[in-house]
Amino acid sequence: MEDEGFPPGFFDRADGGDDGAFYAPARFVTHIDDHAIAAVGELYEELGVEGDVLDLMSSWVSHFRTPPARLRVLGMNEQELEANPMAAERIVHDLNADPRLPLPDECVDDAVCCVSVDYLTKPVDVFRDVARVLRPGGRLVCTFSNRIFPTKAIRGWLYASEEDRCRIVVEYFRRSRAFEPTTVARRTPSDHRGDPLFAVWAARAS
Repeated sequence: MEDEGFPPGFFDRADGGDDGAFYAPARFVTHIDDHAIAAVGELYEELGVEGDVLDLMSSWVSHFRTPPARLRVLGMNEQELEANPMAAERIVHDLNADPRLPLPDECVDDAVCCVSVDYLTKPVDVFRDVARVLRPGGRLVCTFSNRIFPTKAIRGWLYASEEDRCRIVVEYFRRSRAFEPTTVARRTPSDHRGDPLFAVWAARAS
């Protein structure tokens, strides 16, 4: 079971209602500040995330300095995805309703998930299926901060420290049994007064 080993209620949310209704209004805003956005782009560039890339739980902007060769954006709001200028393919899909990605096996080079992992109610299932669609050596790169929609974030995330949130994402990778060991990094300085940016990533297990 998805919640096996996690505390009771870990994946509950204050608003357990239909996610489709919550995300129906388009929100053309950025969810982290400019310094954190720059840190996301720097990380993608350092890692060489540049081929056929899947942007999970995406919206109207993907934080690449240079667009990948082909970017597939998957999210909940069609208007936001249509407005994403980097996107070559747009997929409207609710991962909480169905954690299986509507994509064939081994079809993307890398996958990214920016400031959205805290909303997943079946994260281990999602991570396992991301591994399915990754080509050999492909990576899943998760970045996150401390700004959230509190009614839609899982309770386990809401009450965790920043360090514990990194551990939570590491545990998702581990429990999926589909990835190599993770790398964890804080991508903004510890004395940065704006939004902090953390990252956890790993390559698909061979």
